[in-house]
Amino acid sequence: MTDAQQIPQQPHDTHLGLLDALHAALRAHQPNLAEAPLQAMADKGLAHHHVRLVGTGLIARLPKQSQMGLAAQANLDYQAACFARASASGHAPALHGVLPPSAALPRGALLVEEIHGRAARLPQDLPALALALAAIHSLPLPQPPQRAPLRDPADSLQALRREIEAQAVHLESAVIEDRSRKTIAAAFERFDAAIRNLELPPRRLIAFDAHPGNFLLRADGRAVLVDLEKARYGEPPLDLAHATLFTSTTWDLQSYAELSVPQVVHACDVWARHFDAAAAWRPWLVPLRAAMWLWAVTWCAKWQALSGRRAATGGDGEDWSGEHSEDALIAHVRERVACYLSAYVIAEVDAEFEALERALR
Repeated sequence: MTDAQQIPQQPHDTHLGLLDALHAALRAHQPNLAEAPLQAMADKGLAHHHVRLVGTGLIARLPKQSQMGLAAQANLDYQAACFARASASGHAPALHGVLPPSAALPRGALLVEEIHGRAARLPQDLPALALALAAIHSLPLPQPPQRAPLRDPADSLQALRREIEAQAVHLESAVIEDRSRKTIAAAFERFDAAIRNLELPPRRLIAFDAHPGNFLLRADGRAVLVDLEKARYGEPPLDLAHATLFTSTTWDLQSYAELSVPQVVHACDVWARHFDAAAAWRPWLVPLRAAMWLWAVTWCAKWQALSGRRAATGGDGEDWSGEHSEDALIAHVRERVACYLSAYVIAEVDAEFEALERALR
């Protein structure tokens, strides 16, 4: 639920302030780039502003907040590790530098490779997305001491459940029908049953934000995941779910699609043919799909509850205030969130779980 395509737009007052701040940070920390013309990208994500350093092949990612609640420098360190590790797959931008937090940029910035490509088109680009995820999941697992700063909890499934539960407290104030609350409770039961009864294969590097709007397709057809803020060591089917769930494929207007069950199954099959550990994860495909949907739907309730608050001061921590983003983006997110919390959509997602369980046996 974060960043998307790198599209230029005309600067307005907010962008002019960001460009001035970025110029100051570049002069202080990357003087070789200080004279590069700066071009603001469209405001399409709740976590970052993006600025093109024209002629350098670089994009600056300027955090609006830390979705993981980290202090400003820790947030930059975490994201830098995400890009550095995932780029080894050939399906993520390379990291080129870090601008530390400063008076000009309280949350700092990352400098990453600019990816030239177009938005994903679904369903035809699903195989390319599945191949990209398989490549990321196939990266060698580092030894435990080398996994920091990325999340690597001893019990990753219980940690994920706690993460979902922390967001789920906002369901109490959300406008959701009783039948939908029962469906959400059933998804928790599906996830819990898998935790109790299924053997968990070794974890891998996962993106944890693999919705189609976060991919660009190069001219050669290669899919590149351009937003890696929340990567961690965990369960690969979570990424496959995030790439194909209704709450993901209808999030970004440029990649909008409502996938059929056979199309989702085909994406799973392509991923499985290119990921050597896929067979061990097959029993987890639907339970972890339910978990990823729970994460998404509880995030929707959380955003509804928190987006109306005033923006926080300083550069640390999580901050979902709508004041960080343009009105058009906030209106889009508000409409999507209402859709995903609607009784009809929740019932359709639940029916898809049942159909996928039959199709993937």
